[in-house]
Amino acid sequence: MKKLVAKGATSLALLSLSAVPALAQDAAAIPAVSPEVAYILNTLLFLIGGFLVMWMAAGFAMLEAGLVRSKNVSMQCLKNITLYSIAGLMYWITGYNLMYTGVDGGFMGSFGPYAFDAVGGDALDTGYSTASDWFFQMVFCATTASIVSGTLAERIKLWPFLVFTVVLTGFIYPIAGSWQWGTGWLYEMGFSDFAGSTLVHSVGGWAALAGAIILGARKGKYGADGSVHPFPGSSMPLATLGTFILWLGWFGFNGASQLAMGTISDVSDVSRIFANTNMAAAAGVVAAVILTQILYKKVDVTMALNGALAGLVSITAEPLAPSVWQTVFIGAVGGAIVVFAVPMLDKLKIDDVVGAIPVHLLAGIWGTLIVPLSNADASWGVQITGIVAYGVFTLVASAIVWFILKATMGIRVSEEEEALGLDKVEVGVEAYPEFGMGSQRL
Repeated sequence: MKKLVAKGATSLALLSLSAVPALAQDAAAIPAVSPEVAYILNTLLFLIGGFLVMWMAAGFAMLEAGLVRSKNVSMQCLKNITLYSIAGLMYWITGYNLMYTGVDGGFMGSFGPYAFDAVGGDALDTGYSTASDWFFQMVFCATTASIVSGTLAERIKLWPFLVFTVVLTGFIYPIAGSWQWGTGWLYEMGFSDFAGSTLVHSVGGWAALAGAIILGARKGKYGADGSVHPFPGSSMPLATLGTFILWLGWFGFNGASQLAMGTISDVSDVSRIFANTNMAAAAGVVAAVILTQILYKKVDVTMALNGALAGLVSITAEPLAPSVWQTVFIGAVGGAIVVFAVPMLDKLKIDDVVGAIPVHLLAGIWGTLIVPLSNADASWGVQITGIVAYGVFTLVASAIVWFILKATMGIRVSEEEEALGLDKVEVGVEAYPEFGMGSQRL
Protein backbone atom coordinates (compact mmCIF):
# COMPACT_ATOMS: atom_id res chain seq x y z
CA MET A 1 0.00 0.00 0.00
CA LYS A 2 2.83 2.46 0.69
CA LYS A 3 4.20 2.03 -2.81
CA LEU A 4 0.73 2.37 -4.25
CA VAL A 5 0.08 5.63 -2.43
CA ALA A 6 3.46 6.97 -3.43
CA LYS A 7 2.69 6.44 -7.07
CA GLY A 8 -0.42 8.60 -6.76
CA ALA A 9 -3.53 8.81 -8.87
CA THR A 10 -2.03 7.04 -11.92
CA SER A 11 -1.53 3.82 -10.00
CA LEU A 12 -4.94 4.12 -8.38
CA ALA A 13 -6.59 4.39 -11.78
CA LEU A 14 -5.16 1.02 -12.79
CA LEU A 15 -6.85 -0.83 -9.94
CA SER A 16 -9.68 -3.15 -10.86
CA LEU A 17 -12.98 -2.80 -9.06
CA SER A 18 -12.49 -6.21 -7.52
CA ALA A 19 -9.40 -4.99 -5.73
CA VAL A 20 -11.19 -2.23 -3.84
CA PRO A 21 -12.58 -4.39 -0.98
CA ALA A 22 -9.16 -5.89 -0.40
CA LEU A 23 -7.62 -2.43 -0.29
CA ALA A 24 -10.20 -1.33 2.26
CA GLN A 25 -9.26 -4.27 4.47
CA ASP A 26 -5.57 -3.44 4.09
CA ALA A 27 -6.21 0.21 5.01
CA ALA A 28 -8.09 -0.78 8.12
CA ALA A 29 -5.16 -2.93 9.18
CA ILE A 30 -2.55 -0.18 8.79
CA PRO A 31 -1.32 0.95 12.22
CA ALA A 32 -1.52 4.59 13.32
CA VAL A 33 1.27 6.87 12.09
CA SER A 34 4.25 7.53 14.31
CA PRO A 35 4.20 10.53 16.69
CA GLU A 36 6.73 12.24 14.43
CA VAL A 37 4.53 11.93 11.34
CA ALA A 38 1.42 13.00 13.28
CA TYR A 39 3.37 16.03 14.56
CA ILE A 40 4.29 16.99 10.99
CA LEU A 41 0.76 16.52 9.65
CA ASN A 42 -0.86 18.40 12.52
CA THR A 43 1.59 21.27 12.13
CA LEU A 44 0.95 21.33 8.39
CA LEU A 45 -2.79 21.63 9.03
CA PHE A 46 -2.24 24.63 11.29
CA LEU A 47 0.03 26.31 8.77
CA ILE A 48 -2.20 25.71 5.75
CA GLY A 49 -5.29 26.74 7.70
CA GLY A 50 -3.44 29.76 9.04
CA PHE A 51 -2.38 31.16 5.70
CA LEU A 52 -5.88 30.59 4.32
CA VAL A 53 -7.35 32.58 7.21
CA MET A 54 -4.65 35.21 6.73
CA TRP A 55 -5.86 35.50 3.11
CA MET A 56 -9.25 36.42 4.54
CA ALA A 57 -7.66 39.75 5.51
CA ALA A 58 -7.42 40.45 1.78
CA GLY A 59 -11.04 39.39 1.45
CA PHE A 60 -12.19 41.84 4.10
CA ALA A 61 -10.11 44.61 2.50
CA MET A 62 -11.60 44.02 -0.95
CA LEU A 63 -15.14 43.59 0.36
CA GLU A 64 -14.93 46.85 2.30
CA ALA A 65 -13.20 48.67 -0.55
CA GLY A 66 -16.06 47.69 -2.83
CA LEU A 67 -18.87 48.60 -0.43
CA VAL A 68 -17.65 52.05 0.62
CA ARG A 69 -17.78 55.10 -1.62
CA SER A 70 -14.77 55.82 -3.82
CA LYS A 71 -13.61 58.70 -1.61
CA ASN A 72 -13.00 56.28 1.30
CA VAL A 73 -11.43 53.25 -0.42
CA SER A 74 -7.80 53.98 0.47
CA MET A 75 -8.76 54.41 4.11
CA GLN A 76 -10.32 50.94 4.22
CA CYS A 77 -7.24 49.41 2.62
CA LEU A 78 -5.01 51.18 5.13
CA LYS A 79 -7.14 50.15 8.09
CA ASN A 80 -7.17 46.51 7.06
CA ILE A 81 -3.44 46.07 6.56
CA THR A 82 -2.74 48.00 9.78
CA LEU A 83 -5.25 46.16 11.95
CA TYR A 84 -3.87 42.83 10.76
CA SER A 85 -0.38 43.97 11.76
CA ILE A 86 -1.53 45.27 15.15
CA ALA A 87 -3.32 41.99 15.83
CA GLY A 88 -0.15 40.05 15.08
CA LEU A 89 1.90 42.13 17.49
CA MET A 90 -0.68 42.26 20.28
CA TYR A 91 -1.46 38.56 20.12
CA TRP A 92 2.22 37.84 20.69
CA ILE A 93 2.73 40.56 23.34
CA THR A 94 -0.04 39.23 25.58
CA GLY A 95 -3.06 37.96 23.64
CA TYR A 96 -2.14 34.30 23.29
CA ASN A 97 -1.16 33.88 26.93
CA LEU A 98 -4.32 35.65 28.09
CA MET A 99 -6.34 33.22 26.02
CA TYR A 100 -4.55 29.92 26.65
CA THR A 101 -2.00 29.98 29.45
CA GLY A 102 -3.18 29.18 32.96
CA VAL A 103 -6.91 29.70 32.42
CA ASP A 104 -7.83 26.46 34.22
CA GLY A 105 -11.60 26.93 34.31
CA GLY A 106 -11.36 30.63 35.11
CA PHE A 107 -11.97 33.89 33.30
CA MET A 108 -8.59 34.66 31.73
CA GLY A 109 -5.06 33.41 31.40
CA SER A 110 -1.80 35.20 32.17
CA PHE A 111 -0.15 38.35 30.87
CA GLY A 112 3.12 38.46 28.98
CA PRO A 113 4.60 37.53 25.59
CA TYR A 114 4.39 34.03 24.16
CA ALA A 115 7.52 31.90 23.70
CA PHE A 116 7.89 29.63 20.67
CA ASP A 117 9.81 26.36 20.51
CA ALA A 118 13.57 26.66 20.16
CA VAL A 119 15.12 26.51 16.71
CA GLY A 120 14.94 22.93 15.51
CA GLY A 121 12.63 22.07 18.39
CA ASP A 122 10.77 18.77 18.35
CA ALA A 123 8.38 19.00 21.30
CA LEU A 124 6.40 15.88 20.41
CA ASP A 125 4.39 16.08 23.62
CA THR A 126 2.35 18.97 22.15
CA GLY A 127 1.53 17.09 18.97
CA TYR A 128 2.29 20.13 16.79
CA SER A 129 4.68 23.05 16.52
CA THR A 130 3.79 25.75 19.03
CA ALA A 131 4.59 28.46 16.47
CA SER A 132 2.10 26.94 14.02
CA ASP A 133 -0.59 26.97 16.72
CA TRP A 134 0.17 30.58 17.63
CA PHE A 135 0.01 31.62 13.98
CA PHE A 136 -3.31 29.86 13.44
CA GLN A 137 -4.84 31.44 16.54
CA MET A 138 -3.44 34.87 15.68
CA VAL A 139 -5.17 35.12 12.32
CA PHE A 140 -8.49 34.38 14.04
CA CYS A 141 -7.79 37.33 16.32
CA ALA A 142 -7.17 39.59 13.31
CA THR A 143 -10.47 38.48 11.78
CA THR A 144 -12.33 39.85 14.80
CA ALA A 145 -10.87 43.32 14.24
CA SER A 146 -11.67 43.22 10.51
CA ILE A 147 -15.37 42.90 11.35
CA VAL A 148 -15.31 46.21 13.21
CA SER A 149 -13.53 48.03 10.40
CA GLY A 150 -16.31 47.70 7.84
CA THR A 151 -19.18 48.70 10.10
CA LEU A 152 -17.60 51.99 11.16
CA ALA A 153 -16.31 53.00 7.73
CA GLU A 154 -16.51 56.47 6.19
CA ARG A 155 -16.77 58.54 9.38
CA ILE A 156 -14.35 57.23 12.03
CA LYS A 157 -10.91 58.71 12.59
CA LEU A 158 -7.97 56.44 11.84
CA TRP A 159 -6.00 56.65 15.10
CA PRO A 160 -8.84 56.08 17.57
CA PHE A 161 -9.85 53.06 15.51
CA LEU A 162 -6.31 51.70 15.69
CA VAL A 163 -6.17 52.28 19.46
CA PHE A 164 -9.42 50.34 19.81
CA THR A 165 -7.86 47.57 17.70
CA VAL A 166 -4.98 47.35 20.17
CA VAL A 167 -7.40 46.82 23.06
CA LEU A 168 -9.66 44.44 21.13
CA THR A 169 -6.91 42.14 19.85
CA GLY A 170 -4.68 42.31 22.90
CA PHE A 171 -7.27 42.03 25.65
CA ILE A 172 -11.00 41.85 24.85
CA TYR A 173 -10.89 39.03 22.30
CA PRO A 174 -8.28 36.91 24.15
CA ILE A 175 -10.12 37.15 27.47
CA ALA A 176 -13.42 36.22 25.82
CA GLY A 177 -11.77 33.39 23.91
CA SER A 178 -10.24 31.95 27.07
CA TRP A 179 -13.69 31.17 28.45
CA GLN A 180 -14.16 28.33 25.98
CA TRP A 181 -11.13 27.61 23.81
CA GLY A 182 -8.76 28.29 26.70
CA THR A 183 -10.63 25.75 28.90
CA GLY A 184 -12.25 28.51 30.94
CA TRP A 185 -15.57 28.60 32.77
CA LEU A 186 -17.78 28.18 29.70
CA TYR A 187 -15.72 25.20 28.57
CA GLU A 188 -16.33 23.63 31.97
CA MET A 189 -20.08 24.16 31.49
CA GLY A 190 -20.01 22.43 28.11
CA PHE A 191 -20.43 25.44 25.81
CA SER A 192 -19.78 24.45 22.19
CA ASP A 193 -18.37 26.70 19.46
CA PHE A 194 -16.24 24.63 17.09
CA ALA A 195 -14.59 27.37 15.03
CA GLY A 196 -15.93 30.64 16.39
CA SER A 197 -19.44 31.72 15.37
CA THR A 198 -19.56 33.43 18.76
CA LEU A 199 -15.93 33.56 19.91
CA VAL A 200 -14.76 35.32 16.75
CA HIS A 201 -17.70 36.57 14.74
CA SER A 202 -20.21 37.73 17.30
CA VAL A 203 -17.43 39.17 19.47
CA GLY A 204 -16.41 41.28 16.48
CA GLY A 205 -20.06 42.03 15.81
CA TRP A 206 -20.75 43.20 19.38
CA ALA A 207 -17.67 45.45 19.27
CA ALA A 208 -18.87 46.86 15.96
CA LEU A 209 -22.39 47.43 17.29
CA ALA A 210 -21.08 49.37 20.30
CA GLY A 211 -18.96 51.51 18.02
CA ALA A 212 -21.77 52.16 15.53
CA ILE A 213 -24.16 53.33 18.24
CA ILE A 214 -21.63 55.63 19.91
CA LEU A 215 -20.18 56.92 16.62
CA GLY A 216 -23.52 57.62 14.97
CA ALA A 217 -24.63 57.32 11.36
CA ARG A 218 -23.00 58.88 8.33
CA LYS A 219 -24.18 62.38 7.50
CA GLY A 220 -27.27 62.21 5.30
CA LYS A 221 -27.84 58.49 5.71
CA TYR A 222 -31.15 58.93 7.53
CA GLY A 223 -33.70 61.66 6.99
CA ALA A 224 -35.62 63.41 9.74
CA ASP A 225 -38.78 61.76 8.45
CA GLY A 226 -37.31 58.30 8.92
CA SER A 227 -36.30 57.87 5.29
CA VAL A 228 -33.18 55.89 4.41
CA HIS A 229 -30.82 57.21 1.74
CA PRO A 230 -28.70 54.51 0.08
CA PHE A 231 -24.99 55.19 -0.36
CA PRO A 232 -23.94 52.85 -3.21
CA GLY A 233 -20.51 51.27 -2.92
CA SER A 234 -17.64 52.03 -5.24
CA SER A 235 -17.18 48.62 -6.86
CA MET A 236 -19.34 45.52 -6.91
CA PRO A 237 -16.57 43.55 -8.67
CA LEU A 238 -14.23 44.29 -5.76
CA ALA A 239 -16.89 43.36 -3.22
CA THR A 240 -17.57 40.12 -5.08
CA LEU A 241 -13.86 39.30 -5.24
CA GLY A 242 -13.60 39.95 -1.51
CA THR A 243 -16.48 37.60 -0.82
CA PHE A 244 -14.93 34.79 -2.84
CA ILE A 245 -11.60 35.30 -1.05
CA LEU A 246 -13.38 35.09 2.29
CA TRP A 247 -15.25 31.96 1.14
CA LEU A 248 -11.93 30.35 0.21
CA GLY A 249 -10.29 31.36 3.47
CA TRP A 250 -13.16 29.88 5.43
CA PHE A 251 -12.03 26.37 4.50
CA GLY A 252 -8.96 27.06 6.60
CA PHE A 253 -11.02 28.79 9.26
CA ASN A 254 -13.34 25.82 9.80
CA GLY A 255 -11.33 22.91 8.39
CA ALA A 256 -8.15 23.51 10.36
CA SER A 257 -10.19 23.94 13.53
CA GLN A 258 -10.27 20.14 13.61
CA LEU A 259 -6.77 20.75 15.06
CA ALA A 260 -5.43 17.37 13.96
CA MET A 261 -4.60 15.61 10.70
CA GLY A 262 -2.59 12.62 11.93
CA THR A 263 -5.26 9.94 11.51
CA ILE A 264 -7.62 8.78 8.79
CA SER A 265 -10.62 9.84 10.86
CA ASP A 266 -9.21 13.35 11.32
CA VAL A 267 -8.61 13.79 7.60
CA SER A 268 -12.08 12.45 6.87
CA ASP A 269 -13.57 14.93 9.32
CA VAL A 270 -11.63 17.83 7.79
CA SER A 271 -13.04 16.84 4.40
CA ARG A 272 -16.57 16.73 5.80
CA ILE A 273 -16.06 20.18 7.34
CA PHE A 274 -14.98 21.53 3.96
CA ALA A 275 -18.09 20.14 2.30
CA ASN A 276 -20.46 21.44 4.98
CA THR A 277 -18.81 24.85 4.94
CA ASN A 278 -19.33 25.15 1.21
CA MET A 279 -22.94 23.94 1.36
CA ALA A 280 -23.88 26.45 4.05
CA ALA A 281 -22.45 29.35 2.07
CA ALA A 282 -24.25 28.22 -1.09
CA ALA A 283 -27.53 27.95 0.81
CA GLY A 284 -27.03 31.44 2.23
CA VAL A 285 -26.61 32.90 -1.25
CA VAL A 286 -29.65 31.14 -2.70
CA ALA A 287 -31.84 32.12 0.24
CA ALA A 288 -30.79 35.78 -0.06
CA VAL A 289 -31.34 35.82 -3.83
CA ILE A 290 -34.82 34.29 -3.60
CA LEU A 291 -35.92 36.49 -0.73
CA THR A 292 -34.75 39.76 -2.30
CA GLN A 293 -36.53 38.84 -5.53
CA ILE A 294 -39.73 38.16 -3.62
CA LEU A 295 -39.54 41.21 -1.37
CA TYR A 296 -38.07 43.83 -3.71
CA LYS A 297 -38.78 42.40 -7.20
CA LYS A 298 -35.07 42.70 -7.91
CA VAL A 299 -32.04 40.75 -6.70
CA ASP A 300 -29.63 42.80 -4.59
CA VAL A 301 -26.06 41.66 -5.24
CA THR A 302 -24.87 42.98 -1.86
CA MET A 303 -27.48 40.81 -0.15
CA ALA A 304 -26.26 37.80 -2.13
CA LEU A 305 -22.66 38.47 -1.09
CA ASN A 306 -23.58 38.90 2.55
CA GLY A 307 -25.83 35.86 2.29
CA ALA A 308 -22.77 33.78 1.50
CA LEU A 309 -20.89 35.20 4.46
CA ALA A 310 -23.85 34.75 6.80
CA GLY A 311 -24.13 31.11 5.74
CA LEU A 312 -20.44 30.67 6.49
CA VAL A 313 -20.70 32.35 9.90
CA SER A 314 -23.78 30.25 10.75
CA ILE A 315 -22.08 26.91 10.11
CA THR A 316 -18.85 27.89 11.88
CA ALA A 317 -20.09 26.95 15.36
CA GLU A 318 -20.62 23.31 14.27
CA PRO A 319 -19.35 22.48 10.77
CA LEU A 320 -18.68 18.78 11.39
CA ALA A 321 -21.76 17.13 12.88
CA PRO A 322 -24.66 18.39 10.70
CA SER A 323 -26.07 16.31 7.86
CA VAL A 324 -26.24 17.92 4.43
CA TRP A 325 -29.88 18.93 4.90
CA GLN A 326 -29.17 20.36 8.33
CA THR A 327 -26.24 22.29 6.86
CA VAL A 328 -28.41 23.72 4.08
CA PHE A 329 -31.04 24.75 6.62
CA ILE A 330 -28.49 26.43 8.89
CA GLY A 331 -26.88 28.33 6.00
CA ALA A 332 -30.20 29.35 4.45
CA VAL A 333 -31.45 30.81 7.71
CA GLY A 334 -28.20 32.76 7.93
CA GLY A 335 -28.87 34.23 4.47
CA ALA A 336 -32.44 35.10 5.48
CA ILE A 337 -31.18 36.85 8.62
CA VAL A 338 -29.20 39.26 6.44
CA VAL A 339 -32.19 40.10 4.23
CA PHE A 340 -34.40 40.95 7.18
CA ALA A 341 -31.79 42.42 9.55
CA VAL A 342 -30.30 45.04 7.21
CA PRO A 343 -33.55 47.06 6.91
CA MET A 344 -34.20 46.48 10.62
CA LEU A 345 -30.92 48.21 11.50
CA ASP A 346 -31.83 51.08 9.20
CA LYS A 347 -35.13 51.51 11.03
CA LEU A 348 -33.12 51.72 14.25
CA LYS A 349 -30.77 54.21 12.53
CA ILE A 350 -27.75 52.02 13.19
CA ASP A 351 -25.47 52.66 10.22
CA ASP A 352 -23.55 49.51 9.30
CA VAL A 353 -21.73 50.28 6.05
CA VAL A 354 -20.96 46.70 4.97
CA GLY A 355 -23.64 44.72 6.82
CA ALA A 356 -21.21 43.18 9.30
CA ILE A 357 -23.64 43.24 12.23
CA PRO A 358 -26.25 41.03 10.52
CA VAL A 359 -23.57 38.77 9.05
CA HIS A 360 -21.22 38.32 11.98
CA LEU A 361 -23.25 39.16 15.07
CA LEU A 362 -26.75 37.93 14.28
CA ALA A 363 -25.76 34.97 12.10
CA GLY A 364 -23.10 34.14 14.68
CA ILE A 365 -25.74 34.01 17.41
CA TRP A 366 -27.93 31.83 15.19
CA GLY A 367 -25.11 29.43 14.38
CA THR A 368 -24.18 29.05 18.04
CA LEU A 369 -27.76 28.65 19.18
CA ILE A 370 -28.56 25.87 16.67
CA VAL A 371 -25.56 23.67 17.57
CA PRO A 372 -27.67 21.21 19.66
CA LEU A 373 -29.70 20.40 16.53
CA SER A 374 -26.83 18.26 15.27
CA ASN A 375 -24.55 17.89 18.30
CA ALA A 376 -26.16 15.85 21.06
CA ASP A 377 -23.41 16.82 23.49
CA ALA A 378 -24.45 20.49 23.38
CA SER A 379 -27.14 21.98 25.61
CA TRP A 380 -29.58 24.68 24.58
CA GLY A 381 -29.33 26.32 28.00
CA VAL A 382 -25.55 26.38 28.02
CA GLN A 383 -25.44 27.72 24.45
CA ILE A 384 -27.75 30.58 25.42
CA THR A 385 -25.67 31.25 28.53
CA GLY A 386 -22.54 31.54 26.41
CA ILE A 387 -24.19 33.79 23.83
CA VAL A 388 -25.44 36.17 26.55
CA ALA A 389 -22.12 36.14 28.42
CA TYR A 390 -20.13 37.01 25.30
CA GLY A 391 -22.63 39.67 24.33
CA VAL A 392 -22.68 41.44 27.68
CA PHE A 393 -18.91 41.31 28.17
CA THR A 394 -17.97 42.46 24.68
CA LEU A 395 -20.65 45.13 24.40
CA VAL A 396 -19.82 46.65 27.78
CA ALA A 397 -16.04 46.42 27.42
CA SER A 398 -16.15 47.84 23.89
CA ALA A 399 -18.51 50.64 24.87
CA ILE A 400 -16.20 51.68 27.71
CA VAL A 401 -13.23 51.86 25.34
CA TRP A 402 -15.22 53.76 22.69
CA PHE A 403 -16.50 56.28 25.26
CA ILE A 404 -12.98 56.85 26.60
CA LEU A 405 -11.67 57.40 23.07
CA LYS A 406 -14.56 59.73 22.29
CA ALA A 407 -13.85 61.82 25.40
CA THR A 408 -10.08 61.98 24.87
CA MET A 409 -9.13 61.71 21.19
CA GLY A 410 -12.50 62.12 19.55
CA ILE A 411 -13.61 59.30 17.28
CA ARG A 412 -15.48 61.06 14.48
CA VAL A 413 -14.24 63.30 11.69
CA SER A 414 -15.94 66.63 11.09
CA GLU A 415 -18.85 67.00 8.66
CA GLU A 416 -16.58 68.79 6.21
CA GLU A 417 -13.96 66.05 6.38
CA GLU A 418 -16.63 63.37 5.96
CA ALA A 419 -17.92 65.16 2.87
CA LEU A 420 -14.43 65.40 1.37
CA GLY A 421 -13.71 61.74 2.07
CA LEU A 422 -11.24 60.12 4.42
CA ASP A 423 -8.81 59.26 1.63
CA LYS A 424 -8.11 62.94 1.10
CA VAL A 425 -8.38 64.06 4.72
CA GLU A 426 -6.67 61.29 6.71
CA VAL A 427 -4.72 59.15 4.24
CA GLY A 428 -3.50 61.61 1.64
CA VAL A 429 -3.69 59.06 -1.16
CA GLU A 430 -6.90 58.78 -3.13
CA ALA A 431 -7.82 55.35 -4.49
CA TYR A 432 -9.29 56.75 -7.69
CA PRO A 433 -7.78 60.23 -8.25
CA GLU A 434 -8.86 60.42 -11.90
CA PHE A 435 -12.51 59.63 -11.17
CA GLY A 436 -13.08 60.51 -7.52
CA MET A 437 -12.63 63.69 -5.54
CA GLY A 438 -9.29 64.36 -7.24
CA SER A 439 -11.01 65.05 -10.56
CA GLN A 440 -12.45 68.27 -9.08
CA ARG A 441 -9.00 69.82 -9.09
CA LEU A 442 -8.81 69.68 -12.89
